[in-house]
Amino acid sequence: MSGTPEARPVSRRRLLTGGAVAAGGALAGGAAVAAAGRDGAPALTPVSTGSAVEPFHGARQAGVTTEPQAHAAFVALTLRPGVGRTELGRMLRLLTDDAARLTQGQPALADTEPELGQIPARLTVTFGFGPGLYRAAGVEDRRPGSLADLPPFKIDRLQPRWSGGDVLLQVCADDPVTVTHAQRVLIKDSRPFGTVRWVQQGFRRAAGAEPGRTQRNLFGQLDGTANPAAGAAADTVVWLPEGPPWLRDSTTLVVRRISMNLETWDLLGRPDREAAVGRRLDSGAPLTGTAEHDPPDFTATNDDGLTVMPDFSHVTRAHVTEDRLKILRRPYNYDGAPTAEGHADSGLIFASYQADIARQFLPLQRRLAERDLLNEWTTPIGSAVFAVPPGCDPGGWVGQDLLG
Repeated sequence: MSGTPEARPVSRRRLLTGGAVAAGGALAGGAAVAAAGRDGAPALTPVSTGSAVEPFHGARQAGVTTEPQAHAAFVALTLRPGVGRTELGRMLRLLTDDAARLTQGQPALADTEPELGQIPARLTVTFGFGPGLYRAAGVEDRRPGSLADLPPFKIDRLQPRWSGGDVLLQVCADDPVTVTHAQRVLIKDSRPFGTVRWVQQGFRRAAGAEPGRTQRNLFGQLDGTANPAAGAAADTVVWLPEGPPWLRDSTTLVVRRISMNLETWDLLGRPDREAAVGRRLDSGAPLTGTAEHDPPDFTATNDDGLTVMPDFSHVTRAHVTEDRLKILRRPYNYDGAPTAEGHADSGLIFASYQADIARQFLPLQRRLAERDLLNEWTTPIGSAVFAVPPGCDPGGWVGQDLLG
């Protein structure tokens, strides 16, 4: 990664022709934080939400182990014909500078709505590289070994409009206007190099609404209870600690768009819903426990001799015993306009981070596809995979070690 930035001002011309990236300064006043939240992350108060800042520069990109923000936009780009290593370097210099500024509450260069860039609200911009980027740049020998399109699963009904992509821009913040503005700036500046393949926008609880609580999906199910704890365990699960500069401190991302049939889910009684999930819907406790993080007992039986935790329950099929084989779930709900008949267009943008897709994500997904009862009410309709490269120092740019 590069060293300190040059002293002279940075222009868009310099970014596009290979100049250094200016370091974005922190927003004046900084962010006020309250008591520590879940996994030691700071819990935000309503007063601090708008001015709260997440760091952009560093060995690892923000937006992965960052405490999830309330709103997200996942933007996938298809590279234009003729875009190669040189052009990709220009694009990533420009987009890195945009992200470095916006995440610190500073407008991007030539921002036509600079006022919209002054409320960071914990904005993070995370860059992902699809398999096509490595081909376009002529660096396929540097592609992570597990970065390949997922094999087909019998439950999949994938649609091209939600699948694939050469570049991913994951934009997250606690304010939807901040997300929308950052998304617009990044798309505008990427136009010479790529076209928008798809955009998926999602949401979680508002900042401060339920501090320290696990995310709920639109089935009412707690989603993320089994995530690895922060610290050394997450490092082993998520990040590559060793390797050449373009791999060290990187991770991989699987994005799955999962349609949820709320109408047929509504027909189930609560006991049937909890049997399908394997947890109490109110507390998130496994059916053999009393609290959310109680370990499930898969050998326990009821008075009829049947296992309390059904083999087909989601918890049973998703259970991973070895920490190193877990994944980090960072999902977002989506809820589109209902059809003319009133049917919901709702579901989950399932974002999974792991050091190795083949070793961690695929075995888990195969078990779920084979027998998870929740498949009766969920359908994967989109799928994409990306490498999340290391972060960058002030004056550098994301992807520099790969392309530079």
